[in-house]
Amino acid sequence: MQSATRPTSRAVASPNPRQSNPVNTQTKVIDAVQGRILCLADIRGHLSALNDLARETNAKAIIHTGDFGFFESHSIQRISDRTLRHLAMYSPLIPTAQKDRLLSPENTPSTIRSTVDISLISEFPLLLSGQIKLQVPVFTVWGACEDVVILEKFRAGSYSIDNLHVLDEATTRCLDVGGIKLRLLGLGGALVQHKMFDNGEGNATIAGGQGTMWATALQIGELVDTAQRVLDPTETRVLISHASPGREGIIAQLALILKADLTISAGLHFRYASSYNEFSVQPDFEGFRRKLVVGKEGFDKVWDTVKTQVDAVIDENQRVLLDKALSVMERIPSLQPQPGAASGTVEEPAWKNCWNWNLCDAAFGSLVLDIKEGRISAELKSQGFNYAYRRTATGNVAQIPNSAVSSLSNTTPTTNPPTKGSTPAPVENPVSPLPKEVKSPLVGGSPLISGKETPKDTQIKTNGTTTPSDPASERADRGYKRKERRDRKDRDRPERETKEQDKESAEEKTDSAPATASDSQPALAQSGKATPVPDDGAATDGPEGGLRSPVTDSTGTRTPTSRRPHRHPWTLFLRFPGPLTDSDLQGFFGGEEAGVSRVTVPQPFQGRDQRIAYVEFVDQDKMKVGLEKNNEKIRDMTIEVKIAHERGEGGERGGRGRPRGRGRGGYTSRALGAAGLSKRNGDVPRGGSGDNNKTGGDSTSTT
Repeated sequence: MQSATRPTSRAVASPNPRQSNPVNTQTKVIDAVQGRILCLADIRGHLSALNDLARETNAKAIIHTGDFGFFESHSIQRISDRTLRHLAMYSPLIPTAQKDRLLSPENTPSTIRSTVDISLISEFPLLLSGQIKLQVPVFTVWGACEDVVILEKFRAGSYSIDNLHVLDEATTRCLDVGGIKLRLLGLGGALVQHKMFDNGEGNATIAGGQGTMWATALQIGELVDTAQRVLDPTETRVLISHASPGREGIIAQLALILKADLTISAGLHFRYASSYNEFSVQPDFEGFRRKLVVGKEGFDKVWDTVKTQVDAVIDENQRVLLDKALSVMERIPSLQPQPGAASGTVEEPAWKNCWNWNLCDAAFGSLVLDIKEGRISAELKSQGFNYAYRRTATGNVAQIPNSAVSSLSNTTPTTNPPTKGSTPAPVENPVSPLPKEVKSPLVGGSPLISGKETPKDTQIKTNGTTTPSDPASERADRGYKRKERRDRKDRDRPERETKEQDKESAEEKTDSAPATASDSQPALAQSGKATPVPDDGAATDGPEGGLRSPVTDSTGTRTPTSRRPHRHPWTLFLRFPGPLTDSDLQGFFGGEEAGVSRVTVPQPFQGRDQRIAYVEFVDQDKMKVGLEKNNEKIRDMTIEVKIAHERGEGGERGGRGRPRGRGRGGYTSRALGAAGLSKRNGDVPRGGSGDNNKTGGDSTSTT
């Protein structure tokens, strides 16, 4: 039987009539009480390993699913260049170093062919000559890479090897083991639908050529005929195929027709073996049925193309087998009946009851069926993937209690770092990724790596930060921070405004409102949020060796706070009555030549006509020159220019160290400034709502 593209002059051998050639079947008793059967795939010619694997698993028999290594010395000249390279690439008989040299890009196919001999491809000649003897029975089908000429010799009886049983469409075996009878039915070769009507160099029902083999429609038809002839309800049926029923709908449909209880296959070359039934991987019966329909549709396209030519060349016996193959494709199970309706066809329960194993190559794993008292237990072993490369590929350092490097990075942490004593339950949502420039105190069971002293009475927060639990320590710490901010202000800004208008502060507060922290400082400690972080550059040592901040020298990543970043030190604040662009303000001050480095025009507050802007300069001298532009005009609009201050400085907007009067702060500073006084060096008593009144009622500042 030939394909539509092949010449039909060569006669096609016909299978012998059924009555003169009965089914080749035998029953082998392995062990009446218990037995272990080793199942392998793709031994690829390393046949001496079969005895070793059987001994390691204590197996009484071996089932092999193809790519056995049916090659001898004369086979190499029949193998195509592509197939020969494939065999050399995956041969377990060639050392890795030699394989790399052999398959290097500069080697031509002729070079590979002249280098490769049969000893690098298969040990089958040693098995055939008796130098290798199989210690246990081996039942195998052929795979996708085999020499069809050798298989024809086995079928004709020219080749015979002790304990080697080649299963084909007309040869079946029954194993009596562990209280059950296993009926082995085999289908060899790859499933290539467009070749199912092409014999290649094969005779009768099997097909192959150039070192490859594939399944045919007549092969499937004769396998169905064999299964029907040996049908015994007391047996457990096992379909052994090289092609996987999980991937090929035609093989899955064949398993239904054969009434297979188990299937064992290969052909996918995974690093893990798989164990499944269709019910476990399909959403419903219609999903399984759809896979069968897709397989049938692919077969029908090929059959419609070659039908006329096939009908012209097949004989009567081949017609019987072809009809059985076509019946396999046509018998798609009907949909499951509705509740209360008559039961479906007999094949339908198989999608739940038939169990399937797809094996990885023998070099990577195996399946052992342990049969005892009628129960078949399964042991899967797979080498799997090696993920060790990820430890060096990412370069991440794992967190340990004494590590000098924090585990907080640009990845989302899932657990809190180790803490001393009991640790509160982790927060429900993981901490979001943090920017690299933000730092956080390390929390661990040992002193900080920075060498700074950790506050003794602290409560561990769930986000990894610490909050003082003693109110007195908390107030003292805030006093240190206010002092450092004032010192920094004196260093960076020699000139200070002494008088501010109330409306200026109100409008500047509208610009910074999204970044303003909560008004109530004690509420921070109770809410579980992070303790306010001291300004960058602030000293960490308190007066007279007091408490020191645990965050200044930390090598970790600080938890972000809601406060806005520090303003540029040489920045002017502008107010004007109408809209102006960045370019207008650049030109007003003279642009880059006048030292202007950046102009920021915030969105105006809704309902107000007045606008504000910030102009940054490259140095203090340039800023002073720009300050002289105060009250000059742009397009008849008077521009009010003054030095911009941080929140909480110069009587503006307040901050985390602000007084606790009415909650907004800044008013007392402006009043004192108008009187020529300041809140430092004991100028003003701190009674009433001042901070020191809360720490003991002192009338003078402790700073």
